[in-house]
Amino acid sequence: MQTASTNICEKMGRSQELSEFKRGNVIGCHLCNKSIREMSLLLNIPRSAVRGIITKWKQLGTTAT
Repeated sequence: MQTASTNICEKMGRSQELSEFKRGNVIGCHLCNKSIREMSLLLNIPRSAVRGIITKWKQLGTTAT
């Protein structure tokens, strides 16, 4: 028997990594001065992922992982 907490943990599991194309879309939106919230809604990806991609791009100058 599963408890409610195990079901929540399974639902909150890490999803697959974004493609290079999606990461490029995030950077393109960032360069067009879209907010993180707008990008998240437009591209249908979590805000935390958008924020992470932009941060990595600023630090490394690339979207590669």
